[in-house]
Amino acid sequence: MIRSLLSRLAPPAPVPTPKPTRPGNGQGPVGAAPGRGRRARLRDWAELLRVSALFTVPGDALAGAAAAGLRPNRGTAYAVGASLCLYEAGMALNDWADRDEDAVDRPQRPVPSGRISPTAALSAAGLLTAAGLTCAARAGRPALAVATALTATVWAYDLRLKHTHAAPAAMAAARALDLLLGATATMSAPTKTRSGRGAAGTAPSARARGPLPHRGGATAPSGPDVTAPAAGPALSAPDARTRRGEAGAGAPMSRQGHGYGKAWGGPPSATPSAALRVAAPAAALAAHTYAVTAVSRHEAHGGSTLAPLAALGATTALGLLLARTRGTAGLIPALLAAAYVRTAAIPCLHAALNPSPPLTQRAVGGGIRAMIPLQAALVARSGAGATGLALLGLVPLARTLARKVSLT
Repeated sequence: MIRSLLSRLAPPAPVPTPKPTRPGNGQGPVGAAPGRGRRARLRDWAELLRVSALFTVPGDALAGAAAAGLRPNRGTAYAVGASLCLYEAGMALNDWADRDEDAVDRPQRPVPSGRISPTAALSAAGLLTAAGLTCAARAGRPALAVATALTATVWAYDLRLKHTHAAPAAMAAARALDLLLGATATMSAPTKTRSGRGAAGTAPSARARGPLPHRGGATAPSGPDVTAPAAGPALSAPDARTRRGEAGAGAPMSRQGHGYGKAWGGPPSATPSAALRVAAPAAALAAHTYAVTAVSRHEAHGGSTLAPLAALGATTALGLLLARTRGTAGLIPALLAAAYVRTAAIPCLHAALNPSPPLTQRAVGGGIRAMIPLQAALVARSGAGATGLALLGLVPLARTLARKVSLT
């Protein structure tokens, strides 16, 4: 009885308080044990790099190749690799640059929570950037020049422009440059002719090199240049495909047989129509990216009705334009355009009616996922309907992975 009375008079046991954190330094709780399993560390990096958004990247290069009127080749593969690396570099750099802000608004993110240090995030951004530029260099100097401009845009956005009014324009420019990277790498990738020799766009012609010696040492007469295009107007991509079928089995072909044997100094054949074919889908991607980025500026606090409404109007207008196809294109582009509008417009409508942070974030996620059907529709409009449908197959994979790793 005396013991129970004393226990009532005793002060309550102190409640343990969490140890203070150091916002933005990546150390997490002071004195926290660093031991984490390999699977947990991989999940931390997947969250930092937002790997669920990776499925929205390959379509840029494929849309660029289709817009140029070319089949995907080795240069396209290099462009996809460069785009993936530069995209992930931007993700890592974004979290490094926003570590102090995320410590207040998103303390559960890998860097402010201490699961990944700022030094590791910045190092990953640098390594991924170097890897992306290396992949682009493998596709040729023109592709490297475009990748360099894309890299400068990504780093400028993350370090300077993200919290300015120029942020949506910077992100729109990055997407347009990514599509241009795919077109440039596809056009400038070296290929092999039927004789087995490499035929790169920057390689000098046989006439420029002079007479070639035979194996026995005699000099061969300098005949007509078989690697250069015939005199006359430059062939467009559809005409080049027709000539390829008429050339016969013995005719050597360069540039995948699309008539681009000339040294590359710009778009193939440097015709305004070729530049317009690439510029139109690049502008479509840029418009969509601009609208989604404008909405994302309010995802942390919500409260904006105008941005989701503007995005709703932009996506609807893009969908209508994509659905207006030529008779030869069939129904595939229209169906893909409908899938694009459904994916992007409905979350924007919900966010416009109720601009809360969760619905605004859902609108941003829908806009990111809608990039895949948009790219597929652009590819199909260029005449590659099968490639567009195959690209649309990435949507279920992206949706499944987004349930485990957030897009935003």
